[in-house]
Amino acid sequence: MNISKQKIDTLLDNLVEQGWYEWPNAIPDSLCENLLAEIETYDELGDLQRAGIGRGEQHQLNNSVRRDEIKWLNGRSDSQLHYFEVMQILQTEMNRALFLGLFEYECHYALYPQGGFYKTHRDSFKGQANRMITTVLYLNPGWQADWGGELVLYNDEQTKQIARISPELGKMVIFMSEQIPHEVLPTQQPRASIAGWFRLNTTTAVVIDPPR
Repeated sequence: MNISKQKIDTLLDNLVEQGWYEWPNAIPDSLCENLLAEIETYDELGDLQRAGIGRGEQHQLNNSVRRDEIKWLNGRSDSQLHYFEVMQILQTEMNRALFLGLFEYECHYALYPQGGFYKTHRDSFKGQANRMITTVLYLNPGWQADWGGELVLYNDEQTKQIARISPELGKMVIFMSEQIPHEVLPTQQPRASIAGWFRLNTTTAVVIDPPR
C-alpha cells in the first residue's frame, strides 16, 4: 500500500502542532473488512480475552474502568502482514521527520460489546518513554451516530474535550501517548478496532523489519 506524501505531511504537521490526527479512509475498506472478519472469527471461537489495566505486576481486570476483549496481532495472516506494512511506513516517516527513535510496534484487536467503554486514561505515563505514539484503526462498516462508542480526546490537564471521533470503517486516529488523555464512550452496538503503539524498546512487541 502506498501513502501519498501529502497525507504523510498532514499527519506529521498535526502531530507537531496539536499532538493528534484524525485520518478518515486511512486504510482501504477491503483490508479493514478482512481484519474485521478475523476479530469476528476470534470472537466466535472464544479466543478473545478480557482486557485489563496496567502492565506487568500491576495488571488487573476492572470492569468499572474498561469493558472490552482483546487479542494481540502476531503477523501470522496476510491481512495482519499488510497492516504491519502500513505501520512500517508510518514508523519510518515519523522517525525521519520527527527524530522519535521509534523501534517497535505492538497492537491488538479490541472488541467492545454493547455497553462497553473505557474510562479516561493515558497510554503512557510521562517520563517513562515506552509507548510513544498511539494508533487506533476502526473496523466498523455503516457506523451510525446514535450508536455512541466515540473516542474522546482531552487536553493535557483533562479540563477540555479537544475531539470526539466516531469509530467509522477505515478511519485511523494517531496521537502522542503521553500527551493525550482519552476515553471510549459507551457503545450501543459491538465496536471493533485495532489499538496499537509505537515504542522505543520492548521485548513484547512485533519488530517490523525495514523495507529492503
